[in-house]
Amino acid sequence: MVKLAANLSMMFTDLPFLDRFAAAAEAGFTAVECLFPYEAPAASVAGRARSSGVEVVLFNFPAGEWNAGERGIAALPDRLQDSRDGAQRALDYAITIGCPRLHLMAGKIGEGGHEKARETFIENVAYAADLVAAEGIDIVLEPLNTRVDVPGYFYDTTEAALGIIDAVGRTNVKLQYDIYHMQIMEGDLARTIERLLPRIGHMQLADNPGRNEPGTGEINYPWLLERIDAAGYRGWIGCEYKPLAGTVEGLGWARNYLGRAASGAE
Repeated sequence: MVKLAANLSMMFTDLPFLDRFAAAAEAGFTAVECLFPYEAPAASVAGRARSSGVEVVLFNFPAGEWNAGERGIAALPDRLQDSRDGAQRALDYAITIGCPRLHLMAGKIGEGGHEKARETFIENVAYAADLVAAEGIDIVLEPLNTRVDVPGYFYDTTEAALGIIDAVGRTNVKLQYDIYHMQIMEGDLARTIERLLPRIGHMQLADNPGRNEPGTGEINYPWLLERIDAAGYRGWIGCEYKPLAGTVEGLGWARNYLGRAASGAE
């Protein structure tokens, strides 16, 4: 069964962050994710999720100065302490909220070059994985596309991500496979997902081009989601897209996965 999680950083954005939990539940979602929950106290996030009846399944570690263009700091040699402080903050939130997985963003390559960035990232991933292991939390690593959205990002292929995961050598470090990013960078989505399925800890979707909801671009999502389900993936798929005509208005594609709440949305 395909299980969808609403991404509250991109969906229901006409509402304040804490009000989006109830809106997602009303639309038929039973799980949510977000980029960063830190704008609200952890207890408030946990309370809204609980009262709305939704599970928080993923959020990111603090990722530096986002509005200034930073997209993570874990591969930046001069931000080692910031990364470790962020890991503790993410863990504190995850424990309070009950979130089982966290995405650690590497960031854009700095002046130290790729090899130093790789060494730093491996060190920080291992540190984070060890920090959260006792709580049963997974760390997920996501390659992002460098052609359209994040030029200069440290890694942009599944091969590179798996190389990091292998080098870290922790069982709670897994691949986050974003269908949108990997359509841009690699293509061959179905066979790649099937091949990597044992190593995937979380998935996300959006259509391409535009990063809008399924049905607005070139990816055949009805076929692909059926194929993913048939392959045996039982994890969550985060809807990390920018609604083209409004969140609820654009949920027609999801009617078969969200049940009655979305059956009338077109």
